[in-house]
Amino acid sequence: MTNNQSLIEIETRTLAVNDRAGDLVNEYLNSLDVLPVTKCNYEKALKKFFLYVQEEGLKSIIRKDIIAYKNSLKNKMTPGSIQVYMSAIRSFFSFLQAEGIAPNMTSGIKSKVSTGNKRDFLRPEQVKTILKECSLDTTPEGLRNKALIMLLVTTGLRTIEIERANIKDIQQSGSQKLLYIQGKGREGKDEFVVINDDTLLCLKDYLSTRPEIEENEPLFISLSDRNRGGRLTTRSIRRIIKTIFKSVGLDSDKLTAHSLRHTAVTLVLKAGATIQQAQAMARHKNINTTMIYAHNIDRLENAPENLIMNLLK
Repeated sequence: MTNNQSLIEIETRTLAVNDRAGDLVNEYLNSLDVLPVTKCNYEKALKKFFLYVQEEGLKSIIRKDIIAYKNSLKNKMTPGSIQVYMSAIRSFFSFLQAEGIAPNMTSGIKSKVSTGNKRDFLRPEQVKTILKECSLDTTPEGLRNKALIMLLVTTGLRTIEIERANIKDIQQSGSQKLLYIQGKGREGKDEFVVINDDTLLCLKDYLSTRPEIEENEPLFISLSDRNRGGRLTTRSIRRIIKTIFKSVGLDSDKLTAHSLRHTAVTLVLKAGATIQQAQAMARHKNINTTMIYAHNIDRLENAPENLIMNLLK
């Protein structure tokens, strides 16, 4: 029996786990040639998985245990987070198989989950209603929230990109104002979005409420007593957006902060942008992702179901 086999003993299509399994996880993590942030996410995912194994009292792991774990995450995480966690587990078991340590029991287990609850996008009139409602509140919090909405709906930024943004990331380039961002899977702020004049005005109005600000300060800060002046987190951003939606009667599980990203891409296509322009704004690595938006627009606006009654009248 090899040293690795003494850490995690193998049975046919079964993984018997002992107390030193964490050593093999570390060996796997050290073998990865990925960004530090990716390695950190994978480490967190595997720790959570083995904590689940421990809490369930599992002495060995079989395929159905991995599927059960994936299902247990559905009510605790977003589909995107579940995909990251499952990708880490699939990668770990692939490593075990490549090293001849254990069979890959994750083969065929999908990383993505189906929640039956796809995120929706807002219609132009709904966006206008939200912005009108935000304009009624001229307090520092109200001005911040309007600037937040405007930036999300006109650039398609992700909430994590909003959280990471600093004031100094707003820079002039020719005739355009840009916000440099740390995009998905990036180490530095080497991507950007263009800030239109209306959004820039909202940002200036909001920043004018913050006295003696420094360029390296967060672009959006908390105004709550518990964390006043601290960086606004993704959780807080989601809560703020959800509260604003509810204030105008948009109380749906399908409408979230991420819906504003969907809205931005959908509206830019409806306004006449090319697929390539929409892809650049959304920073989709694969143009097929952007094509889904175009397909959905055509599917709704040219629904063949509406033609049926033409034959029946």
